[in-house]
Amino acid sequence: MTESAFEKIAPQLRLRAFEASRSCGATPSEAEDMAQETMLRLWQMRNNLHRYQSLEAVAAQTARRLTLNAKRRKPPLPIDSLTAVHASSSAGLPDEQLMELENERWLDRQLEQLPSTQHTLLYMRQVERRSTKEIARLTGLEEPSVRTLLSRARRTLFEKLKKREQNQ
Repeated sequence: MTESAFEKIAPQLRLRAFEASRSCGATPSEAEDMAQETMLRLWQMRNNLHRYQSLEAVAAQTARRLTLNAKRRKPPLPIDSLTAVHASSSAGLPDEQLMELENERWLDRQLEQLPSTQHTLLYMRQVERRSTKEIARLTGLEEPSVRTLLSRARRTLFEKLKKREQNQ
């Protein structure tokens, strides 16, 4: 693709990359960064872009992957800070405080019911704020195994939460 042809299609591709990033949950400023990064990558690939049927699809897919990778690199919020955020949001109303306390107790019980490995890994990740690589090093597990066990623990808690909400 020539430089002038790339310049003509660039605004359309940039907009598509921005929209794709926003659809993955990026804030407007994050989406703007992802769109810029996408355009840089497309520029680097400009001599091979003729191979693709839809450049908009390439831009969107690139932006989605960049956005998801950026989200994965962000450190997770510790469980304690999440509790503090929720507690402060309902500080004034007694019935909301009671509900919040009940929810915290329910979550603690669910965490205790997780298999010990999943519970330990989730604790190390969320409370101690350790990276996946560090957890793997400390536990002797492979990184993919750590990610899988963390995913299973989160999925288990999510499924229990869905069931709980359906029953209420």
